[in-house]
Amino acid sequence: MQILVDAFANGAAIPKRHTCEGDDLSPQIRWSGQPEKTKSFARIVDGPDAPAGTWVHWLHYEIPSSTHELPEGARQSQIGLSGQNSFGKQGYGGPCPPRGHGPHRYCFRFYALDVGNLGLNAGVHRDQLERAMKRHVIAEAEYVGRYERR
Repeated sequence: MQILVDAFANGAAIPKRHTCEGDDLSPQIRWSGQPEKTKSFARIVDGPDAPAGTWVHWLHYEIPSSTHELPEGARQSQIGLSGQNSFGKQGYGGPCPPRGHGPHRYCFRFYALDVGNLGLNAGVHRDQLERAMKRHVIAEAEYVGRYERR
């Protein structure tokens, strides 16, 4: 499975527009190459370099297998459901590392699932989503961006 984020190359800097210092808009994301048995997708966007531990920026699940793109600014899931991020909200919360900590990584992880419905409501926490997905992941892909507040 492959992920493409139009706003930045894999491993490159995330534009300010997609961070807390800009418009805080989720970037447009496209994906392809999922296995034939895919019934839905899930996505976890996190920042593993946060001083307090991994910071969840977006939990997104129940994405139909017919969907292969999310537009820029899909803050509250127009497709599927969003879980609670580490900002205490549902939807996308862009990179916002502390100043002076150097560049942080932001991982966009996509999962192809063999079920169409995980039986979850909107607003779940990461551990709940990961438990529900555990035996259903049939493929995954990762795309990484970097951001540093100056």
